[in-house]
This record gives sequence, C-alpha cells and structure tokens, in this order.
Amino acid sequence: MSVLKERVFSGVQPTGNLHLGNYLGAISRFVALQERFECIYCVVDMHAITVPQDPEALTRQIREVAAAFIASGVDPKNHIIFNQSQVAEHAELAWVLNCVARMGWMNRMTQFKEKASKDRENASLGLYAYPTLMAADILVYRANAVPVGEDQKQHLELTRDIAQKFNNDFASSIARNGFGDTFFPLPEPLIQGTSTRVMSLRDGTKKMSKSDPSDYSRINLTDDADAIAQKVRKAKTDPEPIPETVEELANRPEAENLVGIFATLADKPREAVLAEFAGNQFSVFKSALVDIVVAKLGPIGAEMQRLVADPAYIDSVLVDGSDRARVIARQTMDAVKDIVGFVRART
Repeated sequence: MSVLKERVFSGVQPTGNLHLGNYLGAISRFVALQERFECIYCVVDMHAITVPQDPEALTRQIREVAAAFIASGVDPKNHIIFNQSQVAEHAELAWVLNCVARMGWMNRMTQFKEKASKDRENASLGLYAYPTLMAADILVYRANAVPVGEDQKQHLELTRDIAQKFNNDFASSIARNGFGDTFFPLPEPLIQGTSTRVMSLRDGTKKMSKSDPSDYSRINLTDDADAIAQKVRKAKTDPEPIPETVEELANRPEAENLVGIFATLADKPREAVLAEFAGNQFSVFKSALVDIVVAKLGPIGAEMQRLVADPAYIDSVLVDGSDRARVIARQTMDAVKDIVGFVRART
C-alpha cells in the first residue's frame, strides 16, 4: 500500500461560533490546498466531547462546520468532507497509538495544562489523551502534510514522534509485511500566509476564541455587515498612528493583529498594508478593514445559512465523505493489525 499523491488532513472542532480566526487560520487554507493535494477535511466531533457538550447543540454545530467548509469553497466531490465519529478507525488506531506514546510525551502537552487548569482531577481522560487521537486522525490516512497554526505545532511534533516510534518498534514486522523500511510517513506542517494566528479584538495578546464570553472579541462567520462593522470599530487599538515598518508593530499587539488580518484578507504582505496606511489614525484603517472583512465573509456567511437550512444535504455530504474516508482508513487499520500481530478476519 502506498500513497501516490501527497495527502493533506486537517480538522475543525464543532464547538460553535466559527469565527474569523477559524477561517483565516484553517478553512481558507483548506480551499487553497485543493489545487495541489488530495485533501481530507474532518469535523472532529470526537475531540469535541473531551469537554461537556449539549447533544442537540453538537449536532447543529457539526453541520455548521461542514457548511463552512463548503461555503468557503471546499469541493466535497473532489475532496473528502466528513465527521470523525462516522469512521471508527480513528478510535481504533488511537488505542494502538496510546500503547506507543509515552507518558512523558503526554505530560509535556501544553494544551491539556491550559484547558484543565487547576482542576486536573476532574478533567476527563479523553482531554488528557486526545493528542493521540489527533495523531490517529492524521496517521490513519498516512497523510504527508497538515495545515497548522503555530499553536498546533506541538501536536504535530507529537504525531511525528509517535509515527517514528511505531516505525522503529515494529521495523521488522513492517518489512515482513511488505511495507519497506517504514509504514507511517512523518507528516510535515504547512504554515502558510501572513497571519497564522488571529488574536482577540479585545486583547491582542490572546487568541481569538469561540469560548471568549465577549462576542466583541471575535467576528463570527455568520455575522452580518452591521455586526462586523460594529465589532471592527470597537476593536481595541492604541493611540499611535499606523507605523511605517513591521518592526514598529512589535510591541503593539492590537495594531499588529488588525494589520495582520487586513494583510491576509487582501492577500498582501504586511509591508504593503503599512505603506498604504502609514501615518493614518486607526479610524481610517478600520473603515477600510470593515470593507474588506464584509466583502470576504459576507458571501460565506450567507451561503452557510442557506446550507444549514438544508440539513439533509449536509448529512448526505458527511455520509458520502465518511464512506470514502473509511475505505482509506480501513486499509491502514488492516495493515496496522498485521504489523502489530493481531489476528483479523480476511475477505
């Protein structure tokens, strides 16, 4: 079994309030990668339940994320859009990888420390172990690359460590089963564009988040033009004008964030944005930013609302994508069972 075309895997959690950070940091990149890669895009609903979820809301949010993929331009006929829980091989491989990963590696994962905070005794085992499920998500498709933001690089490094250890631990069995020197590829990070991390509109030192209690901290993909304009105009800035150089943004997190958002949406380097607006007050810059955000997100939000109103269509896309994903995942899982030494049914 070999991967003939480079394959990309990525996923988005269905935890509500998809926002500009999700779009710029992930979904818009999914669209761009379609031209060069075989793409598998997943609504990672099994990751979502590592913390409590309302079941009815989760169903709605799974469909919303799928709608965002499609509305943004991901082609569900030529690429795969599915939800994780429909492909059981994710969980099946995760258990094998749990037995490969080391406790020391898991203890170093910063996101568990952040999410569990001081209440670690009440955190779920799933929250602690979910990095191995994330590794399984990628490795079950033997993906070559993963589009990630800076904050996800640690998880991809763990995935590479697990893949390397599996390849080393089972080297003789991998060769004996006809897979050559290695079985799992070591997936590479794809970090693209001018803005890989979008920050809160209320605090430029914090990532834009679905969970922030203030809706003014983020621009939701479904916000209308008036809401977008109000949020951008209320976005925190400092009293200094727009600087001339990128270096001058270094200690101005809110200014740096807004310039980065503009640059990414305009598909321009930050230097070009600063050259256009240098010396202007933020009121002038924000007016231009409103225009470009509305122009980019308005059609996506409208299409998302149309798609969400047709859940039967969304479900058909997810079922079709899951069926196609399962074919790939089953091949990998059958091979893993042979490599590990399990006895399995053969047809």
